[in-house]
Amino acid sequence: MKTLTLATRTLVGFVAASLVVGSALSATYPLEPKTVKPVLVGLQLYTVRSDCAKDFPGTLKAVSKMGFSGVEFAGYYGYTAERLKKLLDEDHLACYGSHVPWGDLQGDNYAKTVAFNKAIGNPLIVVPWIPSEMRNTKAALIETAHKFGELAKRLKRDGITLGYHNHMDEFKEVEGEMPWYTFFGNTGNDVAVQFDTGNALSAGAQAAPFLLKYPKRVISVHVKDFSSTNPNALLGEGDENWAETFKILKTKAHPRFFIIEQETYPTTPLDSAEKCLRNFERMWAAN
Repeated sequence: MKTLTLATRTLVGFVAASLVVGSALSATYPLEPKTVKPVLVGLQLYTVRSDCAKDFPGTLKAVSKMGFSGVEFAGYYGYTAERLKKLLDEDHLACYGSHVPWGDLQGDNYAKTVAFNKAIGNPLIVVPWIPSEMRNTKAALIETAHKFGELAKRLKRDGITLGYHNHMDEFKEVEGEMPWYTFFGNTGNDVAVQFDTGNALSAGAQAAPFLLKYPKRVISVHVKDFSSTNPNALLGEGDENWAETFKILKTKAHPRFFIIEQETYPTTPLDSAEKCLRNFERMWAAN
């Protein structure tokens, strides 16, 4: 697989992303990964949060110039949905998801959250964290999983897929079972998996067995590394077994979106993001 030139990579990614995201809003889960030919690689904007806070439009332009075809949100920096969509369109970026707090999907907040995400063209809402009281016992976690299942059905009717994003706590046993297994084992197929490889590895869990557990539900992957010896390790520089992980992602899981996220930096956040993208391209071609 040859590395695309910057201009070609950006254009191809944007065209593919536009088709995918447009159809996803009316599709039922699971989204069909076999229709996706170009690899859709987005940046989780938490990676460049300090830059976004200073100059959000300029940061999006820099992200697009690197060759990312989309972004994932974790906050909107005070921008309206209409303004965000305009900025994305100007920079040929698609929305590949948004991290949304659980509370923003409850009660009166639900309608506002759905309207906002539809306006920015987001097909995937991901809950990135749940309070400890919703997961500190097996019974609480099963109840939470059932709530996610009901919410996923509601969002599905509104044309949006619901996903859950792991941190490290999901891999620390609660009453004899890893919470990751308890949660996804009690949600059903409507709740998608966004697997964060770096967060799992920080708890000592390699990605392979989890990606293989529910491969058709893996809609998005945070391709992120973790090193026990280098706190600033970039993607490809840590302890993840990428040869095995990429093989599974190519042949079994087929995620719709690959999301690069870097939370610590050997250089600047923007430079680190670009280096992670180049490393991803190299590893994807090699495995």
